[in-house]
Amino acid sequence: MSKNNSKGANRYSISQNFLTSRKTIDRIIRIANLGPKDSVIEIGAGKGHITKALARKCKSVRAYEIDEKLYQKLLAVQNDFPNCTIKKEDFLKAILPSVEYKIFSNIPFSITTNIVRKITDAPNPPKEAYLIMEKGAAKRFCGKPADGLSSLLLKPFFDLKIVYYFRKEDFHPSPSANCVLLCIRRKETPDIPLNTRQSYQKFITHSFQHGLFGPNHLLTKKQIATSLKQSHLPQIERSGNTLYVQWLCLFRCYEKFHHK
Repeated sequence: MSKNNSKGANRYSISQNFLTSRKTIDRIIRIANLGPKDSVIEIGAGKGHITKALARKCKSVRAYEIDEKLYQKLLAVQNDFPNCTIKKEDFLKAILPSVEYKIFSNIPFSITTNIVRKITDAPNPPKEAYLIMEKGAAKRFCGKPADGLSSLLLKPFFDLKIVYYFRKEDFHPSPSANCVLLCIRRKETPDIPLNTRQSYQKFITHSFQHGLFGPNHLLTKKQIATSLKQSHLPQIERSGNTLYVQWLCLFRCYEKFHHK
């Protein structure tokens, strides 16, 4: 994983923090419950410590590494493990599989949001993604301590949970931020129909930009109050946090009145 850097492709390789302890790597792979039936993608394979552990456990591994020097070293892993393929390619430009797969990665911090967006917006998202990232970013995606745009755009379609907390000394060199393992699990049955996802994203994004009660609101005060009351949910408090279930209720109200 890389710290923030803005110099193009080098952001993947500059100032990396490698997870090198085989004991720790094996522990988090057990937490992810990866096994011989799983096809796994790794983003930013680095020195190959996680790559080798995945190759020992899983059916197949496709590892992406854009840094030339690291890529050349990773070819030895590919030679040792026939079920492992190393790709010198930008993951953000890669075509994801059309069959079932999982993701397990120590990702570049500088493009965390872009990676999560690519994974979750994919036509065929992974069944599960386990991503090592900064604790603060993971909490935002989980909606902790309160839901924001990052979490609300994901929650209808994915369950998100922090499943492991690392020590800084687990990495070399030690990162400046605390790190966690975030699990993003695709919901078998989404909370809203998949064909309304674009409309939902528009509604949530617009409401965050302009407010539920602002001059550019998408719902009237009466529509908001009535829909929440009929769903036996508390009314919106302007000074408080709007709950995910309230957002779902309001979106369904928006769909009802705007798609007649």
